[in-house]
Amino acid sequence: MNNKNKVFKHGLAVALASALFGSTAFAGELVINTDTSDPAPKEAFETLVKGFEAENPDVKVTLNLFDHEGYKTSIRNFLTADAPDLASWYAGNRMLPYVNAGLFEPVDDVWDANGLNKSLKSAAASMTIDGKKWGIPYTYYQWGIYYRKDLFAQNGIEVPTTWAEFKAAGATLTAAGITPITIGTKYLWTAAGVFDYLNLRTNGYDFHMALTKGEISWTDERVLNTMNHWKELIDAGFFIKNHAAYSWQEALAPMVQGEAAMYVMGNFAVAPLREAGLGDDQLGFFPFPEITPGIPRAEDAPTDTLHIPANAKNKEDAKKFLAYLARADVQTEMNKTLGQLPINADSTAGDDVFLQQGFELLSNAEGLAQFFDRDAPAEMAKAGMEGFQEFMVKPERLDTILKRLEKARLRIYK
Repeated sequence: MNNKNKVFKHGLAVALASALFGSTAFAGELVINTDTSDPAPKEAFETLVKGFEAENPDVKVTLNLFDHEGYKTSIRNFLTADAPDLASWYAGNRMLPYVNAGLFEPVDDVWDANGLNKSLKSAAASMTIDGKKWGIPYTYYQWGIYYRKDLFAQNGIEVPTTWAEFKAAGATLTAAGITPITIGTKYLWTAAGVFDYLNLRTNGYDFHMALTKGEISWTDERVLNTMNHWKELIDAGFFIKNHAAYSWQEALAPMVQGEAAMYVMGNFAVAPLREAGLGDDQLGFFPFPEITPGIPRAEDAPTDTLHIPANAKNKEDAKKFLAYLARADVQTEMNKTLGQLPINADSTAGDDVFLQQGFELLSNAEGLAQFFDRDAPAEMAKAGMEGFQEFMVKPERLDTILKRLEKARLRIYK
């Protein structure tokens, strides 16, 4: 072989090796798909990316923003066909289909290397399937009972912590001409929040998650116990009349006007209640009370998460990004922009009294449900929420409703 051919073949080998290295290592390129196109989430993610790039100047991040509905319809396609390196989604049963389909990568090594089983403890159960962790949670917000502190004080009511105290508080309010709980079930999901808490407090987190996964019959005696607790409240006149005609926002009015004293709701209700004139001297918050003694306290806390697709090209830098996202300082700053709660227990929740209460509540919870319409498949969630609303209006139909939901379960989960 002459020297010219040797040089040519050597150069070709170098070029091929270089091309091969460039195509397989994907060094310095990190693609993230998210549904964070609304103003606050968009700003939070753009700031997150800038912070990561500043600490990792050899990595260039491409952030692809989708609107919520577009993302929901496209995520399975891009996870299968053209996966990014990271994708946003939700915890608990909402991530289960993608885990079962082999489309998400387990990230136990990220949790173990960064001590996240301790710092992200409150969300650990909702990130675990088959004993493995499947992503990093970065924000959530609390649900619970918002109440009129002044109405409680005027009627000598202490914040209830047990079911008996809760029912007694309602009886005192009713005797004073005040409806205990306002609610608007026109769009169904508010009733699901009430069901979630009644079931979590009656039967516990594991049972609730098994029910929403389709593993338990809706005619099970334990579900009936939950519904009978709900019926106690309905029979005692706990809820405003004509609630099926009101949206959740419209149902704020009775609370603002002093006609109702409580609302089972998420923390997003605080801003409109304040805007309507309720001061923090009037507005308070407490956890949904205990029903079955000894059951560990779980909460509804819809949790946003970031995952590595199984088909991701740059998993090494994706894991660096997840570790960065999990940090206490990063979650603190990110959630200031989001107006929600960091999950890292070493973060801070800002000065807002309700965020501080929520941070303490969720950081010490034994489990976090994602809300009924996230934990159950869409078709089952719709059937369930329709049944809950019907039950609140016609509680005598309970047996018929539960049998209908059981038929739906057998059809949907097969």
